[in-house]
Amino acid sequence: MKRPFPLLFSILIIASLLLAACAPQATPTPEQPVVTQAPAQPAVTEQPPPTEQPAPTEPPPTEKPAAKEVVALIGFTASQTGNLNVESTRQINGLNLWMKTVNDAGGVKLSDGSVVKFEAKFYDDESNKDRVQELYTRLATEDNATFLISPYSSGLADAAAVIAEQYGKIMITTGAASDSTYKKGYTLVFQSYTPASKYLTGAADLLAATDPSVKKIAIAHENDKFSTDVCTALKDYAEAKGYEVVLFEGYDTGTTDFAPLINKIQGLAPDAIMGGGHFQDGSTLAKQIFEKKVPAKFISLLVAPPEPSFAEIGDAALSIIGPSQWEPLAKFSAESAQAAGVDWFGPSSQEFTDAYMAAYTEEPSYHAAGGYIAGLLLQKAIEQAGSLDIEAVKSALDSLDLLTFFGAIKFDTSAEAHGLQLGHSMVYIQWQGESGSLKKQVVWPKEGSSAELLDPRK
Repeated sequence: MKRPFPLLFSILIIASLLLAACAPQATPTPEQPVVTQAPAQPAVTEQPPPTEQPAPTEPPPTEKPAAKEVVALIGFTASQTGNLNVESTRQINGLNLWMKTVNDAGGVKLSDGSVVKFEAKFYDDESNKDRVQELYTRLATEDNATFLISPYSSGLADAAAVIAEQYGKIMITTGAASDSTYKKGYTLVFQSYTPASKYLTGAADLLAATDPSVKKIAIAHENDKFSTDVCTALKDYAEAKGYEVVLFEGYDTGTTDFAPLINKIQGLAPDAIMGGGHFQDGSTLAKQIFEKKVPAKFISLLVAPPEPSFAEIGDAALSIIGPSQWEPLAKFSAESAQAAGVDWFGPSSQEFTDAYMAAYTEEPSYHAAGGYIAGLLLQKAIEQAGSLDIEAVKSALDSLDLLTFFGAIKFDTSAEAHGLQLGHSMVYIQWQGESGSLKKQVVWPKEGSSAELLDPRK
């Protein structure tokens, strides 16, 4: 039987396979690289694909915050009616021009970065002293004005000064020359005009320099505070220089008929006539002196002659002399300030004149320049102080020593005369030319003159 052998052979093959499977694994040789199983990875939760981020860009430029704007209220009264309206109107024109100029230029920057702009609050004082005190009290208390500017004329400014001091308000006076206001112990009132005590004394100097033969002077003046103060100082000064004052007489405000006074002057036969008051009385007095053919060789009157409209009295204006706080012909400049060793501030005379004529279509008088300079001095003090604080601005005003288009500015800081103007001096003009084409010329001081003095008798 032949089947058992194949069966046996199959059994042996199966047994050898089983033994091979149970035997230990052979150590690999270098030629047989070891294969290791990768470690198990932790389960991964499927995440959404990352959101695509924009590429980084430059941060947008940050806008500089606008400077904080502060309003400073400038309070004043103006004689829009009454006998002082001509001079007062021009003074306020000048002040308003300054305010517009500085505001349009961006205002005044303070040390904290804020910017001051100016606004005006004013009332018509009707050329009345009683109204002035009532209205300045309202400006200081109800309106809470930051700073004050005086009304035109020494009498009205004097009435306003006591209110300014009482309520702790700085006041710049302009159109106000009397010395006495600044001798009352005030500390917050500052004068921009040449004081009355020096207002007409230059006329005596001019007279002495041009005609030493003159000996007799007649002085006729308006009976108001300013004119009386000016002419009293003139009388004392002229007598000290050896002149004989043959007449010293006042006339009432509002006088229109000067015949009695002129007759008296003619009877005394003076070589020179000086005095006057304000625009209306001064122009009328000059006209009537001309009509009566008074043979004086030298006539110098307050306030009226420097006004451009003085020429409207025609030939009566010829040769009349007047003291002026400022004239467009005056050549103050940054160069002259440097030569004098003082600071220069503000526009030139030409720049001021051009701006004023563009705004008001007339040549500026010294009253207009006085209004502008009042604001300009306040501006300079605020800039220097870097603040609207009253004490800081006061200290800045006390320290000013500068030259402007208006001339030199420096204040007395003594207790006896605090705020009195020390730096500014007068120029003297005379109307010259042919009938119908008269023009002002500067005749004194000599170094600033534009023409020689004209003798009216020639």
